[in-house]
Amino acid sequence: MNKDYYNILGVDKGASQEEIKKAYRKLAHQHHPDKGGDEAKFKEASEAYRTLSNKEKRDQYDQFGRTFDGSQFSGGSGFGGFDPRNMGDMGFDFDLGDIFGGFGGGRRQTKKGQDLQIALEIDLEDVLTGVKKRVSLTKEVVCKACSGSGAEPGSKIKDCSTCGGLGSVRRNILGMITTQVTCPDCGGDGKGEPENLCKECRGDGRKREKVDIDIEIPKGVQTRQTVRMVGGGEAGRRTGQTGDLLIEIFVKKHPKFKREERDLFTSSSITFSQSVLGGSIDIETLDKKKLGLKIPKGTESGKVMKLSGKGLPGVHGGIGDLYVQLNINIPKNLSRKQKKLIEDLEKEGL
Repeated sequence: MNKDYYNILGVDKGASQEEIKKAYRKLAHQHHPDKGGDEAKFKEASEAYRTLSNKEKRDQYDQFGRTFDGSQFSGGSGFGGFDPRNMGDMGFDFDLGDIFGGFGGGRRQTKKGQDLQIALEIDLEDVLTGVKKRVSLTKEVVCKACSGSGAEPGSKIKDCSTCGGLGSVRRNILGMITTQVTCPDCGGDGKGEPENLCKECRGDGRKREKVDIDIEIPKGVQTRQTVRMVGGGEAGRRTGQTGDLLIEIFVKKHPKFKREERDLFTSSSITFSQSVLGGSIDIETLDKKKLGLKIPKGTESGKVMKLSGKGLPGVHGGIGDLYVQLNINIPKNLSRKQKKLIEDLEKEGL
């Protein structure tokens, strides 16, 4: 009787390769014999994955309910023909230590501190120059009493009993190959439990505190761009590596300027006489400087003029332009003299 490989992995027949791989990874962790799982189910899941992860075999299986290279039914080696030496061909993108490093080795401890993510709002002017912002965060920091070791001052720290202080252990995988993986107990630093735990942090090497952090935001950043501050995250357990702080940037809308990448857009009013006769006006830039802009004769309302190099800098260099839309100001109320002059122009065909 043919097996339903899709049902074994718990996926639909139209499942993508990513969905099939994800389902297999979950079952491999759940049923692996070295973790006390069901060996028969592990063999079954491995057999299903080996078929469905191969396009040619999957096509055969979908059409005939089986494959014809004999590998599925010959017994193979190990569990159901599963050969860990072929895991690269099967599309695995995770470390063997992720599956096998934690088996039979007690608890697995990740010593690296957590990355943190925050959102930060800045002004458009800050994009022009870059800015330093101070934020307050509550996070895990290094315990001052034990300097992060987790040991009471003066107390010794033993070597890890699992790896003997080496930081790595050797694992025999499915009885076929032997590999060296990070020690699941010490996380690779070779250190075990302190003889006496620090009373302040209870052996963790960290304490949760509110701290102020100065963040450097480079000029040219975009909205929703993430700036990484290396070492700005949470402290690692027992002198473990500190995580990073990820800052997602949001740039406030400006009342006068609109931004598109490195370019800025604004508008300015001109008089009817300036549009006809030409002239010049002052344009205020984002950094509050005044620039003279020459108005050509016969300028129509809505005309856009460019001030080169007066836009925003880019994160990787270069600078944009400032575009000014000129709008003719039509007065609603005229003095008697102005009205007379307009009437005279009308008589002249203007």
